[in-house]
Amino acid sequence: MIKIELAEINDLDDIMKMIHNCANDLISKNIFQWNEKYPSRDIFLTDIEKKNLFIFKKDSGVIGCVALSYEKDIEYNDIKWLTKDDENLYVHRLAVDPKFQKQGIGRLLMDFAEDYARDKKLKSVRLDTFSKNERNNRFYKSRKYIQLDDVYFPNQSEFPFHCYEKILD
Repeated sequence: MIKIELAEINDLDDIMKMIHNCANDLISKNIFQWNEKYPSRDIFLTDIEKKNLFIFKKDSGVIGCVALSYEKDIEYNDIKWLTKDDENLYVHRLAVDPKFQKQGIGRLLMDFAEDYARDKKLKSVRLDTFSKNERNNRFYKSRKYIQLDDVYFPNQSEFPFHCYEKILD
């Protein structure tokens, strides 16, 4: 059975194993967006405590996740967004275990995020993704996200992260 549900503290070890697999897979492809500093166990613990983290579970355990937040990170303050603030959902830490990638799980998690935002009567979904991760950039563009300005996260990379926004219908 497959389902998306709110993560709980007892899921944290499985989440971190999956994230470790994802980080190693990215590094093996010369995509240096995740490292030993980010995303950390503490970040996922905070996501769980704030009830922001949703996990994709299969019989074998946690195979995907996405953090959904109403809070705008300060790094986003200078971005020229398409909609006004306070009516948006921010997507962070979308991940699918490499063993389960290319099966539509990322698409299902983003469908879930967009439906979640619609249910909350929000105007848009906002996110960023690493500029050197061509697959992610193609994925968001294929979902009708509009690429905006860049932000930098020096603890992750010297290269920029592209911000995207999708206005919901």
